[in-house]
Amino acid sequence: MSRVPLRLRLTAAFALTMAFLLAGAGFLLYNHLASSLERTLDQGLHARAAEISALVEQADEGLRESQLKAGTANGFAQVLDARGRIFDQTPGLDQRSLLTPDQLARARQASLLVGRASLAAESVRLLAVPLAAQGQQLVVVVGTPLETRDDALATLRTELLVGGPVGLLLASLIGYLIAAAALRPVERMRARASAISASRLSERLPVAPSHDEVSRLGDTLNEMLARLETALERERSFVADASHELRTPLAHLQAEVELALETPRDRDELEAALRSVGTETDRLSQLAADLLLLARLDKGALPIRRDNVDLHDLLDGVTARFQRRAVDAGRTIQTDGGGRASIDRLRIEQALANLIENALRHGAGTIGLSAVQHGGALELHVTDEGPGFPPRFAARAFERFSRAEQSRSSSGAGLGLAIVAAVATAHEGTATVANAPDGGADVSIRLPNPARPATRSSDQEAAQQPSSAGAGNAS
Repeated sequence: MSRVPLRLRLTAAFALTMAFLLAGAGFLLYNHLASSLERTLDQGLHARAAEISALVEQADEGLRESQLKAGTANGFAQVLDARGRIFDQTPGLDQRSLLTPDQLARARQASLLVGRASLAAESVRLLAVPLAAQGQQLVVVVGTPLETRDDALATLRTELLVGGPVGLLLASLIGYLIAAAALRPVERMRARASAISASRLSERLPVAPSHDEVSRLGDTLNEMLARLETALERERSFVADASHELRTPLAHLQAEVELALETPRDRDELEAALRSVGTETDRLSQLAADLLLLARLDKGALPIRRDNVDLHDLLDGVTARFQRRAVDAGRTIQTDGGGRASIDRLRIEQALANLIENALRHGAGTIGLSAVQHGGALELHVTDEGPGFPPRFAARAFERFSRAEQSRSSSGAGLGLAIVAAVATAHEGTATVANAPDGGADVSIRLPNPARPATRSSDQEAAQQPSSAGAGNAS
């Protein structure tokens, strides 16, 4: 059934419904006509029984001689005594009682209606009423043929049996045409959708200006195509930018190695070459880690593992990682703050490392790394004394491959702040960029930090307690 076209399934359902409706309507019409005819016959029988009862009570002439005999073509009458013998009757009847002994016994007590009886191979309808006249207990029986009623019902039955299927066929045909017309826009959308490929995502499905369910479906699908086109463009841009950013440090590495191997070098030159190779290697490692994190983020929410982390130890660990590069650049990194927080240490270290990397590459002067707790929130700040951010950069600072310098040749992959924003969001926090009042950049991460008792599960953790009190020293 699932392979049958939808328009045929709709037509079949419509035809089945119409068949039930037509059958029900025909049944009700047939019963209504039968009831109407029987009611008309019963009214005529009661009127005739009243007339004959009046005639018998007068006792001036019999039924055979009365004026009622003119109506014998459409009806007949018979008067029976208490024993069932014929007291009087209209001409044309056999000398036989119209009622059976049981019917006669009931008719003597109250009026009796016999819906169908046989008289000379003809179906008739009888009405028997008790009557006390001429000094005895009598029963007046009147009847009328059912031929006219049966012919009318037979005619109606034939018309229903013939006209019903014809009407059902016409209704089904109309239903099929309506279903085909209603599904025609869907077929046009299907045909267009089958022609849309990854290289033609700019195309859209045709939508009829009817503002119905089908047109709303088309609008929704077109919006989905627009989102897919945007996502695909971002993916292509992501791949192109990632390829460019990977190619740059690899080219530097290759150049340094080839230059070191071309001619004999002294120790200082080799150390400088190795230091340059180390810098580019660190850049490649950071870029690979950032790309891996973004790939995980594209698959869903970034998973984090919260732990009760010593903030002083966290800041010192991040500072130690960049201490040598800062010294080589003639700069210092200062840390401030302490306490404990419920965070994912690995992710926060990655975010802070990206911020310090940006400060070393684009900033100047002393780099500040601080942790401040305000009630149930933790704020991590990374500041520098450089030129700060351009005025219009804050709105797109956390977009992937977004850089303050628009030149392709500028250093940096433009992923650092995007990673920071992803880590902050995973912690249900926020990340912001700003320029300090006295100059320099200030990037902050604000995270919820619900109160959580510090755990002491080892001697090493207990030994760290005094060091957290000494937070605020400069590295």
